[in-house]
This record gives sequence, C-alpha cells and structure tokens, in this order.
Amino acid sequence: MRTRRQLVVAALATSAVATPVVESRQAGGSIDCAPIPSPFPSWSQYPVQSSLPDPFLPLKYTTTDNAAGSSTFAKDIMTGKGQGRVKTPEEWYKCRQPEILQLLQEYQYGYYPDHSQEKVEATRSGSTVNIAVTAGGKTGKFRATLSLPSGASASKPAPVVINIGGMQNAPYLNAGIAVVGFDYTSVAADSNSKTGAFWDLYKGRDIGVLTAWAWGFHRTLDALNMTVREIDPDRVGVTGCSRLGKGALAAGLFDKRITLTMPMSSGVQGMGPYRYHGLSGQDETLENSKQGAGWWSNSKLGTFVNHHENLPFDAHTIAAAIAPRALVIDQGTGDQFTDSKGTAIVAYPAAKVVYDWLGVGDKIGMSVRGGGHCDMSGFSSILPFVQKVFFGTATTKNYNDLGTYKSPMTTAFPWATAVPKL
Repeated sequence: MRTRRQLVVAALATSAVATPVVESRQAGGSIDCAPIPSPFPSWSQYPVQSSLPDPFLPLKYTTTDNAAGSSTFAKDIMTGKGQGRVKTPEEWYKCRQPEILQLLQEYQYGYYPDHSQEKVEATRSGSTVNIAVTAGGKTGKFRATLSLPSGASASKPAPVVINIGGMQNAPYLNAGIAVVGFDYTSVAADSNSKTGAFWDLYKGRDIGVLTAWAWGFHRTLDALNMTVREIDPDRVGVTGCSRLGKGALAAGLFDKRITLTMPMSSGVQGMGPYRYHGLSGQDETLENSKQGAGWWSNSKLGTFVNHHENLPFDAHTIAAAIAPRALVIDQGTGDQFTDSKGTAIVAYPAAKVVYDWLGVGDKIGMSVRGGGHCDMSGFSSILPFVQKVFFGTATTKNYNDLGTYKSPMTTAFPWATAVPKL
C-alpha cells in the first residue's frame, strides 16, 4: 500500500511545471497560495542570508518588510522559524513549487517562451533528425543525431538520454539506452552574439543562454516523439557538463516530460552553490561567472552581483523544484574549476531534505568520484542510477555516499531541523 506522501506525488506531480502561483494557507480542506510580491522585490528588499535559504518559505514572507523591527528576522527565516512556511506536500506542489519556477525565471533564467505559440516540424533521415520551430512568423532550425541501442523498435522502445557537448555513449547503448545529441551552438551561441535557432525566434528578450539551450533539449524531444518510434517518450534523460550541465539542469527544471536530469560538473548557476562557493576548485562565484559569461543568465541576476547572500534561492532550490522527478548529480574530487565539495556537502543534502519530505528520496542521488572536470568516467559512475530510474534495476551503489567529502555540512541548512511535520 502506498503512503499518503506517495499518493500525493502521484496525484500532483503531473501539474504544469511553469505555471505562476496565484495566491498560502489551507482553509476548510482547500489550499490557497501566498501571493507572489508584484513587482518582484529587488536585492535590497531581501535580508542577507549567509546560509541556504529555507525552501519551505514562500517569497512573500522572506522580504525585510516582514521584519517588523525584529533584530533576529534573518536568523529566524534561516532556521525554519519564518511564518507562512508550506506545511504539506499538497501545498508544496500547488503553491511553492510553481512559485520557485517563477522566481527562478525572474532572477536567473529569464522567462521561458510560450511553447503553445510554437509549431515544431521534424524529419528523420537515417541517424539525423532535422528540426524546425516556427513562432511569430519566424523560423529557427537545428538538427540532432540519433544512436539507437540494439533491439530498439516501435514495439520495444528504448529510454533515451539527450545530451549536449558529447557523452560516454557505449555504456549507455550497451545498457539498452538510446543516445541523442544536438549542436547547442546552432541553438544559441555560447556568447553574447544572440545567434542561433532560439534567437532567430526570440531575439530581444531578456533570456539567458542556459534557458535557450534548455529550449533546444525540449524541441529535440518534440522532434524525437514525432519521428523516432523506437524511443520511449516516458523515459527521458538530459545531460551535459560544465556550462552545458547548467543547461541540462535548466532543461530538467522546465519540462515535466524529463524523467531524469543529469548535470555533470555544473558549478555555479548549476548545482554549485552561490553561498559556500569556495570549498573546493577555483572558487567560481556569481560575480566572476557574470563577468566572464554574463549571457548564461538574464540581466536581473546581475543586480545581485556583490549581493549574492541576498538571493532568495540557491542551487538546492533549483534541485528541489525538480522533485518528484529524478535527479543525479556528478562531481569529481579533482575538479579544478567547480566547487565539487560545495555541491556534494551543501547543495545536494539540502535538496535531499525536500525530496525525503516529499517521499521521493530515492529519486535523487549524488555521484562523488575521483577525476577532474568533465571526466567522461562520470557517465559510467552515474549509470547504475540511470538504470534504476529507467528500468527499475536494483543497484548496490550508494548514491548518498559523499566519498572523501564524508558528511553533509548541516550548518549550511539549519532550517532542516525544523522540517514541517506531516
């Protein structure tokens, strides 16, 4: 018999991913949601939070105008004592998760285009899938490359992993998993040039390139569903490494059709925390990432430069918003670029608190391996988790093992001692 939380997951997880929150409390058995502040607060309207923000606290109750002269306001909201926290999984899925998706678009990604206004056309020629997307009288085109495992057919479709930047194909094909890649630079250049299929449609919008790449994942999935009957549309993974891992994380966040999100060595604006950014690697921060590649995110994120502790979210918030769908995070202890330790002992365990509370703790995993940045061995490291998600295959590998990093830094998420009681 399924538990109450599992029933809630089954009933509510199919709701639309990027719909805005409307109104927070339960009354007479119904759920009303806390209204999102309009306009969204600026960085100066949020308190400085040196630890990870409480994911259970709606945005309305996070701003300093709720302090009412209290000298302990920031400490209270960091330790789970803020008023108006969501109390149940039902409230999370109806209110808080959609709110997180909206605030992430406001403060980091830019607003995802309305797919209902797009027309997708696709043709398949051998291993190539040509994709054309039309919106507002404009058309953008790119292509994807398909590799099918032996035995895949329309009557026995295979799960698929869509990647950008390349991956370790052979172990996945041997495991019965299709691999599809698309040229992310044809979707959106990794620069401020605003060139590529996405910008052919949406030039002029304040949208980060990570969101443009996410859109490329989604339109590729549309095309596969239209032309490749050998692929199972209900078992879909997305992956990429480094900046492309950031893009894959965004893809998993904004499309509920994504079964499994697999960010590799993703760093800041991915699964690297904005806070606790200097635990390992070269200390990738909000400040130096915006300076070096400001086009990854929208302009609003830039207003938090030198004020990153005022952000009302962090990497754990992004991960938590993907639940109840699966997420596996890969990091190498020898990664000289990203803060692997911060991802492993801060962002991952904080997100897992939410997954556990929702009753889907087995859907999130952390792979801590030896090796460096974007080491292809990471794909083999996470494969048993991928097989568990796609095939229900049992694995003896412990994806809650933080390896040489040992234990979570619980002081980074003190609100976890006050998780809402069910």
